[in-house]
Amino acid sequence: MHPQNDIFIMRKLKFALFGNIYQARKSVAVQKLLSLLEERGAQLLIDQAFLHYLTSDMKINVKPNAIIKGDDFEADVAISMGGDGTFLETARRVGPKGIPILGINVGRLGFLADVSPDEIGSAISQIYEGSYEAEARSVIELSYSTGSPQGAPFALNEVAVLKRDNSSMISIRVDINGEYLATYQADGLIVNTPTGSTGYALSNGGPIMHPTSRALGIIPVAPHSLSIRPITVTDDAEITLRVTARNHNFLVAIDGRSEKCTEDVVLTIRRAPHYINVLKRPGLSFFRTLRTKLAWGADPRE
Repeated sequence: MHPQNDIFIMRKLKFALFGNIYQARKSVAVQKLLSLLEERGAQLLIDQAFLHYLTSDMKINVKPNAIIKGDDFEADVAISMGGDGTFLETARRVGPKGIPILGINVGRLGFLADVSPDEIGSAISQIYEGSYEAEARSVIELSYSTGSPQGAPFALNEVAVLKRDNSSMISIRVDINGEYLATYQADGLIVNTPTGSTGYALSNGGPIMHPTSRALGIIPVAPHSLSIRPITVTDDAEITLRVTARNHNFLVAIDGRSEKCTEDVVLTIRRAPHYINVLKRPGLSFFRTLRTKLAWGADPRE
């Protein structure tokens, strides 16, 4: 047992619950979780939209100690119930608070949300026993030369610039710490964290990175050049993007939350001053997750 986990044993815990409101099959899992927390005498905070979904759509009788209406909340543990998209939204809401996040997977693949509904009981027990490890994950921050992103500027997975129409590519000039790297003619460009290396970046040919490594990936989306390849840089690098497009605007996606941006705006991406703490079950390694989730390294002949 780790001394820093003693807090989970010494006093009543407060849990903040977030969830995807489009997955009806989570009903049994939610009820199981709520029962376990009630048995433990835990304090329960529930996101307002998720609470409305539970009570109105799923007809689950739940009375939380408090309702979360924005990002102003405190808890010992945040629980994300959904898939990785729900986890990313939970991470956005947690922000720099340092609250560790437990991801319960009622979605599909689930790299971040890696606790199955069958494992909810053991997961809650392990939290109270203090046997869970909090793994610090790097976050990146996006800033504009003029104005600022419409929502939160932080991404646990990636920041991507993408073309806005189906016909023409965009041109993306990339500078690293003020030094010119390359100009990409492509459908877009992804700057990803190690956590995001198994997400959108992976589907575009990016390398898999261990989640605790201190690196960032720069991954082109459908580049118009065979010589352009993904590259990694240290996560203390400052990455500057200057985009030009035929229609003079493009999309910026921050962990999937997209907004329009004009080509006169210079984008700067750097490591954020805070981390997101992901609760990991004891004995579950990243390499094991790769083998089970992606059949990584499997030989189809066997």
